[in-house]
Amino acid sequence: MRALRRRFVAAAAAAATVLVTAVSTVPVAVAATAEDGIHVVDGRLVEGDGSDLVLRGINHAHTWYPQQTQALAGIKATGANSARVVLSSGDRWTRTSPSEVGSIVDSCTTNRLVCMLEVHDTTGYGEPQYAPGSITLDRAVDYWETLYPTLAGSEDRVLVNIGNEPFGNDAATNARWASDTSAAIQRLRQIGYENTIVVDAPNWGQDWQHIMRDQAGTVFAADPDRNTVFSVHMYGVYGQASTVTSYLEHFVAAGLPIVVGEFGDTHSDGDVAEAAILSETRRLGLGYLGWSWSGNGEGVEYLDIVHDFDASRPTAWGQRLIDGQDGIRQTSQEASVFGDGTDPTDPTDPTDPTDGSCTATLVVEQAWTSGYQGQVTVRVGDEAVTSWQASWALPAGAGVSQAWHGIVSTSGSTATVTNESWNGSVAAGGTVTFGFTGSGAAPTAAPAVTCSAS
Repeated sequence: MRALRRRFVAAAAAAATVLVTAVSTVPVAVAATAEDGIHVVDGRLVEGDGSDLVLRGINHAHTWYPQQTQALAGIKATGANSARVVLSSGDRWTRTSPSEVGSIVDSCTTNRLVCMLEVHDTTGYGEPQYAPGSITLDRAVDYWETLYPTLAGSEDRVLVNIGNEPFGNDAATNARWASDTSAAIQRLRQIGYENTIVVDAPNWGQDWQHIMRDQAGTVFAADPDRNTVFSVHMYGVYGQASTVTSYLEHFVAAGLPIVVGEFGDTHSDGDVAEAAILSETRRLGLGYLGWSWSGNGEGVEYLDIVHDFDASRPTAWGQRLIDGQDGIRQTSQEASVFGDGTDPTDPTDPTDPTDGSCTATLVVEQAWTSGYQGQVTVRVGDEAVTSWQASWALPAGAGVSQAWHGIVSTSGSTATVTNESWNGSVAAGGTVTFGFTGSGAAPTAAPAVTCSAS
C-alpha cells in the first residue's frame, strides 16, 4: 500500500454519489463442500471440523521488510488469529522466493496464525500513471504456479489472495474484473490449489462502483470448488457507517463470503468509519485485517499499527484496532486447527460430549480490578446441530456486560448465551466459541457451564 494510498483521492468525489445507488442482485445458492481444510459453506468461512473461522488479523508488508522476522510474533501478541502477508512476484519489487514463502508459512504456524498470502505486484493495474509496472492477475497466477509445490497441503491454514487491488479506476480495464478474476481462479484450480482463494475488489480495492458487489455471484460460481472469498478494502469511500453496513449486508443476504481485507481509521481520501467496520463485522460474524503492522511511508505513516515494528509501542490507530471496542483482543478466536489443548476423542475428557448434544467449557482469559474477559468453547456430539445455548452461574454482584459471537441474557444469577443467526449450525464433533466481558471480580475457578443444542 504505502505511497499508493494517494490513488484514492481522484475517486473520492464520485464515490459519494455512486455508493448511494442500490442495485439489486439475485441470491446465490452456495454449495457446501466436504473439505479437510478451510472452506466456504453457505456463505461463511469454516474450518475442516466445521468451526466458523472469523478472521481477526493484521497486514504485514513482508516484501519491503523481509528482515523484520519478528513481525508475525508481534502480530500474534495482539491476540490476532490471522495475518495477511505481502509477497512480490518480482515484477515490481524483489521476488519472494518459494523457500521464503515456506518460512513465512512456518512462522505463521509457529505463531498459531492463519496465513493469508497476497501478491502485491498487481496493485492498480490499468492505471500506469499511478502504478507503473503493475501486472495482470494472469501474470500473478504464473507466480502462484511456482509456489504450488511449497503450498500444496496447506489448505487448513493458508488462504491464497491472488493479487492485491488488481484493478484501479480505469473503466475499460474494470469491465474485465469478473472474467479475469474467474479465469485466474480456474487456473489456480487447474494447477492443483485446493486452498480457499481470496479475490480483491476493483477501484483500488474499495469497489465504489459496486463492480465486485454486483458480479460476485458470477465469480463465485466460476470456481469449481465454490471456495472463493471476496475482499473489500475500506478507506475513505467508507466514511459513513451506513455505507459500511449496506455493503457488508448485501453479501450476507446474497449468501456470499466477504472479508474486510484492509482498513484504517483515516486516510488521505477521507475519514474512515472504523467503529462501524469493527462493530458490523462483529455483528455479522465477518472477518477483518487492519492495515498495516509498520513501515508505511510517503505520507501514510499514520496507517502504522505499531511504531518501528515494536509490538510494545502501538500507535493511536493500533490501540484502537487492538484494544478498542470490538477490536482484535476482544473478539479474536484462535483457529481450531491449532488445537485447544484437549483431546476430543479421550473418553475421560470432560469436554467430550457423550449425549449427542453438546458440552461447554469456560476459560478466564484476562482480568482487571472490576472485570474480566472470558471465552466459552461449545463442543457438539455425534450429531450436527442447528442451534446451541450455554449457561453458567454468576458470582454474587457479578454480571455480563457484553458478548461476541453469541447473544447474552441474564436472569438472576445466571448468564445465558445463545448462538447468533450465522453460527448456530455446527458439524458433528465440531466446536464454536464465543467471548464475553464480565463485570465484578473474576471467578477464581472457571464455573461449570451447561449446554444444550438441537
